[in-house]
Amino acid sequence: MFQPFVNEPYSDFTVPANEAAYRLALAGVREHLGVHYPLVIGGEHIDSGRKIESVNPGRPKELVGSAAGADAQLAERAIEAAWAAFAGWSQRSAEDRGRHLVKLAALMRDRKYELSAWETMEASKNWPEAEADVAEAIDFVEYYARQAVQLAKPIEVGDYPGEENESHLIPIGAGVVIPPWNFPLAILAGMAIGPVAAGNTVVVKPASTTPIIAAKFIELVEAAGFPPGVINYLPGAGSEIGDILVDHPRTRFVNFTGSKEVGLRIAARSATVQPGQMWLKRAYMEMGGKDAQIVDETADLAAAARGAVAGAFGFQGQKCSACSRLIVVDAVYDEVLDAVVGHTAELSIGPAEDDFNVNAVISAGQQRSILEEIEKGRAVSKLVAGGQPVDLEGGFYIQPTVFAEVEPDSRLAQHEIFGPVLSVIRASDFDHALRIANSTEYALTGGLFSSDRDRIERARREFHVGNLYINRKITGALVGVQPFGGFRMSGSNAKAGGPDYLRLFMEMKTVAERWIG
Repeated sequence: MFQPFVNEPYSDFTVPANEAAYRLALAGVREHLGVHYPLVIGGEHIDSGRKIESVNPGRPKELVGSAAGADAQLAERAIEAAWAAFAGWSQRSAEDRGRHLVKLAALMRDRKYELSAWETMEASKNWPEAEADVAEAIDFVEYYARQAVQLAKPIEVGDYPGEENESHLIPIGAGVVIPPWNFPLAILAGMAIGPVAAGNTVVVKPASTTPIIAAKFIELVEAAGFPPGVINYLPGAGSEIGDILVDHPRTRFVNFTGSKEVGLRIAARSATVQPGQMWLKRAYMEMGGKDAQIVDETADLAAAARGAVAGAFGFQGQKCSACSRLIVVDAVYDEVLDAVVGHTAELSIGPAEDDFNVNAVISAGQQRSILEEIEKGRAVSKLVAGGQPVDLEGGFYIQPTVFAEVEPDSRLAQHEIFGPVLSVIRASDFDHALRIANSTEYALTGGLFSSDRDRIERARREFHVGNLYINRKITGALVGVQPFGGFRMSGSNAKAGGPDYLRLFMEMKTVAERWIG
């Protein structure tokens, strides 16, 4: 019923018209900074009297906006509102739900630069990173609209004489969505819209550092005509409402993306059956990464160095898919390291609004944590680039940092730093490199630069990650093209943007009717 899915294209900001349009969007957003956004529960806009303030990471004195904060009572109310909406939304046809999604995607597309500009201000994403985030959000909405229609079809089952037998998928109920701050529109939209496309309803608790872009998403949800209560907007402190949402006996599923520590805690709590709970909760935890790119002596070394720098320092390394380990065989180690250091030195540092390569990290706390890890690394490895904070208007800037001669079992090589820090590790040969790559508790993304066919085939079989990239950077998965999700402590391997994702929020019902006695 819909046109075939096509990924949303990216803009070329070297084109003067595109540059002018983005600057105009930034100016428009700046005129609306400081606005307060209410909770949205069951379609009702509620000002709780509490404020969660969001600041520009590049200019922390600049208030992007504030969101109302929920308490325990409002969290309960949001879950009830989601269940109230489920009764009607779940009975709508997949085609009807899909039309709502396609309308939402069209509204997002019309305001793509505006939404991107909000991300630039609130999340400190430069123009390409911000637009890619918004484009991915649009892709999730469009892709899941089509997947919902496909999954609504009866499942093929065998025949039996004298009976009609049918199996089909149905939605499971009202759930909780807890997205991260690093992709404040794309991951939020995908995590919320996937279950909703399948006929479920959700309570969205956005990250407290990026609640404004979430509020903008909710504005578009309302404009697209979604019934009240299908998607509820509930900012709030995790310490106050997080456990209530996860533990609630009427929470049918929990969809989380974030740190390993928080994810494991949510998984454990979700497994506990609460008094009055009538189901086993489904809980999907998409967590961290300590992602590796291998380079062997047969590789295009120039391309490998460029790919490592792009993967390590895009959005300041604040991606679970970021290249944080560069594993290079001994024969070409020095050459690749020199190229990486050279490319790193070429990166410009400055405000996201002015489209510098490297911008501020998300918060003072994040900056402090990253710098602490850098200091620990200095004691055991060789710092060859960066390593210092940058003082620009009080923003949370850190130089892109490269460590050399990193030991494979060191903290630098095992702990997720989630910042602009790349550890370069020497391997004796390809076999050794592959063992090093597989040596962490994470298994999200990985990559190999090589021209050796046998090694490429071995990597396909033996490099244990959810998303493996050959001869390209290891970030930038496309919806519908590279379903995204990892193994081990990287999470549930839910494969966002893939054909199985909506199935996670559905259950199969089989009906058999006998026609003869």
